[in-house]
Amino acid sequence: MFVYRLLNRTAKNPIFSTISFAAILFLIYTDSIVSNLSMSTTFDLERNEIIDPHETDHNSQEPPALEFESTTLNTTAPLIPTQEKVVEEEDSETQGPLIPPDNVSKQERLVWFRRKLPELEILKSNNLTRQFHSRVLEFFNTDCEAQFFMTWIAPARFFGRREFFALESLFKAHPTGCLMILSRSLDSIRGYRILKPLVDRGFRINAVTPDLAFLFKNTPAEAWFEEMKSGNKDPGEISIAQNLSNLMRLVVLYKYGGVYLDTDFIVLKPFSGLKNLIGAQSINMESKSWTRLNNAVLIFDVNHPLLLKFIEEFASTFDGNKWGHNGPYLVSRVAERIREKPGYNFTVLPPMAFYPVDWIRINRLFQKPANEDDSIWAQAKLLRLSRETYGIHLWNKQTRNLRIEEGSVMGRLILEHCILCQHIY
Repeated sequence: MFVYRLLNRTAKNPIFSTISFAAILFLIYTDSIVSNLSMSTTFDLERNEIIDPHETDHNSQEPPALEFESTTLNTTAPLIPTQEKVVEEEDSETQGPLIPPDNVSKQERLVWFRRKLPELEILKSNNLTRQFHSRVLEFFNTDCEAQFFMTWIAPARFFGRREFFALESLFKAHPTGCLMILSRSLDSIRGYRILKPLVDRGFRINAVTPDLAFLFKNTPAEAWFEEMKSGNKDPGEISIAQNLSNLMRLVVLYKYGGVYLDTDFIVLKPFSGLKNLIGAQSINMESKSWTRLNNAVLIFDVNHPLLLKFIEEFASTFDGNKWGHNGPYLVSRVAERIREKPGYNFTVLPPMAFYPVDWIRINRLFQKPANEDDSIWAQAKLLRLSRETYGIHLWNKQTRNLRIEEGSVMGRLILEHCILCQHIY
């Protein structure tokens, strides 16, 4: 009736009639669109996005990311970070540019590296990375029992159950600790979803995109980094990501102090009282002196002189073709040289502290006991680990494809030191 009266009243003015009629049609049309949209789409609270049931899932062929049983929604926490910028995740996220080609000469690899440099986002500085220092200070400006660091340079989709167990064990032992993961890929919507189960339970964990130019500035690594960014240094055959991680852990502890842990390290007890130390991977059984150190666990004060020596060694002897040369072998070389020199004030803990099982024998911990003798061995191993070990390095390069069998030493350790305790086997 309202439409009829309006048209009748304005019929004598053809221009006004035309405009009015068009406006009415527009209102009817848009109302229809909104109605159809509301019936055909839903809002997914977990993913914080509109889901169209007719849209094809382009990631259906990809292995699912970490999934956990639903919990009560924490309505006081945002579903995505609101006070920090996040890196937009991309479906095309790959490791490609970080892995040099096989079987090429040094010159050919340098040509490849210079061509790939524009794709190496981790080497770049932008508005987000320049917030790194302020984000670190803001995050640790709380009552942290201890400040922990990890690095993750791989795509976020590769952050799996094994890595998440490491996070759970850390917070099981240090519920009021603070963990910062230096990672561009986890500083994203996808990364936030991965860490959300721990965030929702009140644990203080954050992934932050590092600014390598800032991090390495005013350290011996600065010149090395500039040469690498310019394409004048051979990255070598080893993954650039691995060597960057070796350097980042040294510099972040040198500038901020705290505890560095690899993402394949299961924490078994609190690190209370541990200070300025590194763990031995192996010892001489007769003399009991260490023969090899490892850099999967580092605990140092800010500006510690040994860390500075490590950074100097990395920059001056870098070799991207030898596995371990810039990591475990590096810390071993430097510690050996200054072993008897005064002024360094550090401790080397025996292998049982962090590396109770070497990479050759670690697979046995993943296997369930096959007989009574195996059960006795497993029980004795668990008892000794509970007494003498702060944590256990899983040597992920050797064990990433091993299944944790129910009843195994590893299964029982994770079950005892987990928080969500899902998808263990």
